[in-house]
Amino acid sequence: MTRPELSIVIPCYNEAENVRRICAAVTAEAAKAASSHEIVLIDNCSTDGTRELIRELCREDPRIRAIFNNRNYGQMRSPTHGVYQSGGAAVIGMGADFQDPPEMIATFVEQWRSGAQVVLGQRRRERAPLLLRAVRRLGYAVLSRVADYPIIPGATGFGLFDRKVVEALARWNEPEPFFRGMLVESGFRIAVVPFDRPQRSAGESKNGVRSLFAFAMSALSGSARSLLRLPLLVAALVGSVAGGLSLAAVIAVFLDGPAAVLAWLALAAASLALILLSIGLVAEQVRLLVERSRNVPLVIEEERINFPLSLR
Repeated sequence: MTRPELSIVIPCYNEAENVRRICAAVTAEAAKAASSHEIVLIDNCSTDGTRELIRELCREDPRIRAIFNNRNYGQMRSPTHGVYQSGGAAVIGMGADFQDPPEMIATFVEQWRSGAQVVLGQRRRERAPLLLRAVRRLGYAVLSRVADYPIIPGATGFGLFDRKVVEALARWNEPEPFFRGMLVESGFRIAVVPFDRPQRSAGESKNGVRSLFAFAMSALSGSARSLLRLPLLVAALVGSVAGGLSLAAVIAVFLDGPAAVLAWLALAAASLALILLSIGLVAEQVRLLVERSRNVPLVIEEERINFPLSLR
């Protein structure tokens, strides 16, 4: 089968209210923007009838393909697996709830044809509760200081990725892929397109506090692996304090000062430095093991529909 020019990957979880409408909207926009396209719906074990609707869509249009996961693999692994399984020369990843506007497809394709290898949509503002916006701003501020590569605030992963980018990232075998960070870390040419994110079209967000916290922790660990070396840095700092206290204790002996107290403080600081050093060395070994053993599949598929035989 000839490779389509454009793949649009849409992860789903309990999107019965949206899935038919988003496919119709995406089909209309992709038909105008690309010479050929496919839609890949990857379902994360929905329980509200979404799968039955996806089956109907696949019967109605062979360009719509489906992957059904055998369980819910979360909001990082499932969408990324869908991107890796798509076949287009360019791949767009977007949500099913219209918070990622399908009208942006043409703009993304235009930027890609102009030479960008990655095109990222960047939220200008979002209609969200004040607390959630504040937490997100704080998260971006922390990541921008500790991450191993630049972070693009407001970039949620909604965007377009060249086939070369997709194939390169698939070879990384990340078990918990922070995909939007991987796009930046990979060093490919990036174009950023600001947009205003609309309200969710229907239904409720599936991202509660627990899932958002889990996502944030995965993002932090995936984009700032250098944090594993933090105990070594703290050990060096505490060791310096221990050295200073030891010197002060020696001076106190000649000046009739509290030498014993200073000596005990120096010993305590030195002991803490040794403990932190040991933890840091173990963490460094863990980091190396993680780097060398990324062989966990992102998802286990239960079924595929409408995929070419070469991709089954």
